[in-house]
Amino acid sequence: MIMEEAALSPLARWESFYVIVGSSAGALTGLQFVVIALVAEAQSAGGMLEIRAFGTPTVVHFCAVLLVSAVLSAPWQALSNAGFVLEACGAAGVAYAIVVIRHARRQTSYAPDAEDWFWYAGLPLVGYAGLLAAAILLAWHPTASLFVIATTSLLLLFVGIHNAWDTVTYIAVEHRQKRREKGH
Repeated sequence: MIMEEAALSPLARWESFYVIVGSSAGALTGLQFVVIALVAEAQSAGGMLEIRAFGTPTVVHFCAVLLVSAVLSAPWQALSNAGFVLEACGAAGVAYAIVVIRHARRQTSYAPDAEDWFWYAGLPLVGYAGLLAAAILLAWHPTASLFVIATTSLLLLFVGIHNAWDTVTYIAVEHRQKRREKGH
């Protein structure tokens, strides 16, 4: 009987996907801590506002993917219950993306270009809005909603990977330039 229920659940087919995506998000969250340590070691210009605008959101995106993976791997009695939790995640993500935009606009040590606005502000906002919309519709349109949620999870994972790489390469280049200016 339990196997029949699992086979009937639309979430059962997504189990492997969320194991892979959630594990990746967890591992990449740990790697982002290494990135922040590199930033501190390089004695990069900037402060907490820059970290809140460009560093912390990457960890939040990875953690959001980990949370979505955990929510959709839980043994829900009704799909609508998972939808309620995901609605809260999507709404919190949209609110957080707006806060990140404010931090990026207020910080003064780095002038974000169009690509930065796209990756650090635009894509995450679209991702969290997509999560919210799909979560709202999950009970009525489970197949389409689950594909949108999966796409959103991958989008946030790839945004996090891009932004972590962008941060590391920026710090490496900036650190090298500072060493050249000092004559080392």
